[in-house]
Amino acid sequence: MKADVVIIGGGVIGSAIACYLASCGERSIIVIERDPSYARASSALSASSIRQQFTTPLSIEMSRYGFEYLSDVHRYLAFDGEAPDIGLVEQGYLYLAERGKSARLEAALRIQQANKAPVIGLSTEKLKARYSWLHTEDLGYAALGTAAEGWFDGYSLMQAFRRKARALGVRYLHDEAVGFALDGASVCAVATAESGPVTGDVFVNAGGPHAARISDWADFTLPVKAEKHTIFAFSCPDPILEMPLIVDPSGLYVRPEGKGYIAGGPVWSPDSDPEDLEPDYLQFDEFTWPTLAQRIPKFERIRMTRAWAGHYEMCTFDHNALIGWTPGVDNLIVAAGFSGHGMQHAPAAGRGVAELILHDRYQTIDLSSLSPERLVDGRPIEELNII
Repeated sequence: MKADVVIIGGGVIGSAIACYLASCGERSIIVIERDPSYARASSALSASSIRQQFTTPLSIEMSRYGFEYLSDVHRYLAFDGEAPDIGLVEQGYLYLAERGKSARLEAALRIQQANKAPVIGLSTEKLKARYSWLHTEDLGYAALGTAAEGWFDGYSLMQAFRRKARALGVRYLHDEAVGFALDGASVCAVATAESGPVTGDVFVNAGGPHAARISDWADFTLPVKAEKHTIFAFSCPDPILEMPLIVDPSGLYVRPEGKGYIAGGPVWSPDSDPEDLEPDYLQFDEFTWPTLAQRIPKFERIRMTRAWAGHYEMCTFDHNALIGWTPGVDNLIVAAGFSGHGMQHAPAAGRGVAELILHDRYQTIDLSSLSPERLVDGRPIEELNII
């Protein structure tokens, strides 16, 4: 089996790359995806939100591009007269800072406004006036995204990329990649568990939480770790109208989801088995519910309705994505390590990798600072707003 481009990983990143390539006329593409049900895929289990509130100009630009894409997704990803519905909700992010600890948030706001992100600062008084249901006594400052931030159905976006890619001739191989065949500094083929070798000219590592293992096959160490996060869905008998996604100083985040809400937070089991996706129910009792009730008193009466766990593909080097040619390997591109930002940055990353393959340079957004070369050079990117 042979293709010009072989992509390992058919989640939102791999499918976005395939879709962009095919849309630009590349017809010889194979995507290797081990789980056609996507039951355990990070893309399917994501909270799927999008924000402008980053502290690097590139991340802000990628999110801006992503929101514009999502807002017009029916035009980009429709086929045979059928347009995808990704349920995009534009209700903003609200970052909260404790009293006496607002300097970091204020610094982030200055960067965002300098890069034309629609974000405003709120004093405690303005915060209380705007959100009377919010406990603000311990807060000193807040930042609110007033446009181009919100959430969407990430699974539908992933499937829309996949459907459009297949409609344009991309072949999806339902098999597990198990190794590379190398010829000097080049990858010749991907070995698979059942289908035999898949040869190609360019290979893409879009393996998400498994990207480090794939990179090991090419003798390059990728600092990407699978980190388990649990998300809890709950209902409240006294609903809150027009609620943004709230990021609490504790690291907890909460947002509306349909008629209910979902909440998540910092990793609860840092040493958990990467294959273990059993929700951490203890986290709800010991952290999530008490923190929610303290911040939003109405949430003292919530009822958990379900819970699930999924992986962040954490770049332990600097929590920023790794996109570009693998150092020391002539024809292997990495697109991994998005650290929880992959869903919102998939349109920008997909287009960028496609441009790199087709034109050997970025044309729309310059992603060169995300190159894995920064690992070799010891140049981490500093991002302050980590969720």
